[in-house]
Amino acid sequence: MWKTASCLPCDLVRAAWFKPVSEKKLPKSVHNWVSLAGAVVAVVSGAIILFLLVINFLASITNPYLGILLYLVLPLALVAGLLLIPLGMYVRWRSLQKRGEVIRLKWPSIDLNKPRHRNASLVFLLGTLAFVLMSSVGIYQAYQFSDSVTFCGTTCHTIMKPEYTTYQHSPHARVKCVACHIGPGAGWYARSKLSGLYQVYATIANTYPRPIPNPIKYLRPLQEECLSCHWPAKFFGAMERHLDHYLYDKPNTPWPLVMLLKVGGGRPGTFRRQGIHWHTSPEIRVEYIATDKLRQNIPWVRVTDLGTGKSIVYRETGSKLSKEEPARAQAARVMDCIDCHNHPSHTFHSPDYEIDMAISNGGIDRGIPEIKRVAVKAMEKEYPSADEAAGRIENAITGFYRESYPQFFSKHQPLIANAVKAVQAAFSNSVFPSMRARWTNYPDNTAHFISRGCMRCHDGRHKSAAGTTIPNDCRTCHVILQQGSGRRMEQASDFEEGLDFRHPVDIGGLWKGGVCYECHSGTEP
Repeated sequence: MWKTASCLPCDLVRAAWFKPVSEKKLPKSVHNWVSLAGAVVAVVSGAIILFLLVINFLASITNPYLGILLYLVLPLALVAGLLLIPLGMYVRWRSLQKRGEVIRLKWPSIDLNKPRHRNASLVFLLGTLAFVLMSSVGIYQAYQFSDSVTFCGTTCHTIMKPEYTTYQHSPHARVKCVACHIGPGAGWYARSKLSGLYQVYATIANTYPRPIPNPIKYLRPLQEECLSCHWPAKFFGAMERHLDHYLYDKPNTPWPLVMLLKVGGGRPGTFRRQGIHWHTSPEIRVEYIATDKLRQNIPWVRVTDLGTGKSIVYRETGSKLSKEEPARAQAARVMDCIDCHNHPSHTFHSPDYEIDMAISNGGIDRGIPEIKRVAVKAMEKEYPSADEAAGRIENAITGFYRESYPQFFSKHQPLIANAVKAVQAAFSNSVFPSMRARWTNYPDNTAHFISRGCMRCHDGRHKSAAGTTIPNDCRTCHVILQQGSGRRMEQASDFEEGLDFRHPVDIGGLWKGGVCYECHSGTEP
């Protein structure tokens, strides 16, 4: 009957599975190659799963691809193998029926008085119980693994590298990704997994956007999630911020700025409507319309007092947004935490900020002449890849000091080498050429230094019909306590009034008639 070449393994399989009819203890339909293949796949997959589970319990698996193999791929192979067994039996039965070897498909009859039936039933029940138990453990482990930071950040390494790297340096580095991107509840979990199917397709087909767009269009509402830790009753009156800044001159002159941020005020059970967190007061609703995807251009704002029901609409002077458009489009968005804290866990810092921090924490020696300007210039350029960026940053910095400061370079090569490493590290933490992700693509709305941020509304150009204007006075949100260094240092004597801002570089009064982000872009002005 068999026309295949002689093969010892094949002969053994045939002898064990395809015995003569007189010797068969299983139904005729079981003896087919499809069912045999299913049994082999199921047994092998189950054995590998058990082996990896033992390893996982002894030493937790941290490799994302091994986790995918254990919790996603192998269980699917196991189930597929088990399904092949009855499928092969059905196909085999159809073949036997056509040849007249069986008349009709009979339902199995179980007689527990027969030892053979009792043993078979016992094996079936114990096997089913073991399979259900293993499936429950596997499903739970798969659920936990798919919610882990390792899975989210390292599975698609190239795509998620910018988000994963910046997340590790963020204030929320101990908060799981799913806390914000999925959150509790079966509804959002199912929705996120379904959207993940398209993301898998986009990854395989190489159609994913570069960089990843922001804000995320279908991100779950985060107001409640944010307030689970940062609830209004615990907002305090002010928060001191110490900003280290260095000028673009030869001595890298330090220009620290100490200010009080008026974040809000309150005590348990109350919330005073003042300070920055006034925008999220439970007694106020702020709505706005943005005309761009990044929500940087806001020509229309409506503020409603939920206690009285009174609303005030502010329109940007010179805006082309028609008076009918807000009502017609129903495009108004209710302001929540993310509208200002738009990068709470994925902040892409500018070269100016990164080099300031590197000098401040000692990674770069401030005694290297012009290092602030040279480092920022080397970091701000666009490079085709991270590896090429590292090499060209090193060449740019060492080449500059070799030519412009030859004596300093010969005496202080270790300082310059350390500076190069610090700049390379700063670049790798904030700029990602493969995904075209850099600070210019991700504006930060918590400030107004290099992007519009607060001044999207607080620019002095948003007025109501009654003539009131959204305030744009500096002291509305912060009070300067100290600025400058050396002989130019100023310190406030009145913490309520503070100091008038003084530009570190003398540009006359030009800065008074403009805004920071019009000149500052995160690089040398």
